[in-house]
Amino acid sequence: MNMTLGQIGALSSLALAHVGDAVYELLVRASLCAEGVPRADVLHQRTVAYVSAPAQAAAAERLLPMLTEEEAEVFRRGRNAHVRSVPKGASTGEYHTATGLEALFGWLYLSGRHDRLTVLAAAVLGGE
Repeated sequence: MNMTLGQIGALSSLALAHVGDAVYELLVRASLCAEGVPRADVLHQRTVAYVSAPAQAAAAERLLPMLTEEEAEVFRRGRNAHVRSVPKGASTGEYHTATGLEALFGWLYLSGRHDRLTVLAAAVLGGE
């Protein structure tokens, strides 16, 4: 789906993170299937290891040097978004950083920048 920059700009950072959460998890799941992980329980365990807030925060730290100015701004907006609660097992900082990563992935997806999304996902998934 491609949205105009105006439509995307009208979305909150948390709306972008909402979409990005799903995009990120789908990319992780597809990557694990492509690796040939055979069992559903193992797929689930490995997926959770990638999509937890601490894991996403670590992934974001690895990606930060790769980001363009525009991407870094989207990430910062997402990281600085006001969240109401933080899940157990994650620090506030980790959760904010993970939200920034999700916002970036949502923004890339909605703006049709799928090639860039693939590059960043490969950097994360190849780095674990």
